[in-house]
Amino acid sequence: METIELGRTGEHVSRLALGAMQMGSATDEDTSVRILDHYRDLGGSFVDTADCYEWWSTPGSRGGESEELLGRWLRKGGHRDEMFIATKGSALPAHSPDLWAADGTPNWELARRTFAGAGADTLRAAVDGSLRRLGTDRIDLYYVHVDDLFTPLEESLEALHGLVVAGKIRHIGWSNVRTWRLESIRQLCSRHGWTLPVAVQQQHSYLRTRGGHDTASIVGGEQLDYLNRHRDQTLVAYSPIVKGIYDDPARRAEHWMMEAYAGPDSDARLDAVTTLAAELGVTPNQLVLAWLFHQTEPPVLPLIGPRTYEQFTDLLPALDLELDAGHLGRLDRAGFPASAG
Repeated sequence: METIELGRTGEHVSRLALGAMQMGSATDEDTSVRILDHYRDLGGSFVDTADCYEWWSTPGSRGGESEELLGRWLRKGGHRDEMFIATKGSALPAHSPDLWAADGTPNWELARRTFAGAGADTLRAAVDGSLRRLGTDRIDLYYVHVDDLFTPLEESLEALHGLVVAGKIRHIGWSNVRTWRLESIRQLCSRHGWTLPVAVQQQHSYLRTRGGHDTASIVGGEQLDYLNRHRDQTLVAYSPIVKGIYDDPARRAEHWMMEAYAGPDSDARLDAVTTLAAELGVTPNQLVLAWLFHQTEPPVLPLIGPRTYEQFTDLLPALDLELDAGHLGRLDRAGFPASAG
């Protein structure tokens, strides 16, 4: 598997990151290990998790199932020094029985109101918890999972810098964040000599958000331009195939994630990717992933999160799919000038 440099750190990680969110919960241990082993055998090195994964899957859970499973896999196989492990903090909600309805459905409205946040003490405790569950002495990349607008950035950044100095984390990142906040972070790090985030993890795919839709989690044109001008921060793209909707018209007709994209621009781009995929003899999901590999302004590091082994292997042909200028031009021009997003 080819690699990509993380920011300007000189450290290279596999160009496809593997998300472990569902491992230990929706994905059982045997299947999770099978996916991890296959990914490693391909040369994959970048595994992503979070301390909150997956509290919502089981009433009463406090999260950490994914980190614990990864820790067992790393220890049993002696893989720690081969793998680049990323995890996150700040998005674990305060424990309450009201986080689940009687039928086990999670209460996301309450969860978002009670996220742990990025206070200094909270981050230090969260890092120690992740280290314990992962069974390691350092975290390669630690993200603020959900940008915390209620804690002074100075407090969060100083605490994270202290954790880097202490050797508990090697690099820091930020997720679900607006561009103006990235610039504020940059200025504060420059002024105080604190560790600058080298990765920005955002939702990003081939589809563009519909006009009028605004969220801190999905990359827009302004943020792409910002990251293209600041190559010391790598864009890590989560949900790169939007839950697999490119292959399944019925799924995209009903999936809640399409609400952010639905409109004429997306219709045109879906038609373009479906048509070209058929010509190339690949699936639309594979083509979208390959398109992301080919992005250079800025470079994109896709993060997939398969629930099953079959979902994982179905995406692997994208690693070897070469797109020429004609292919990329057709995909890039689709939807213009209809897009207002």
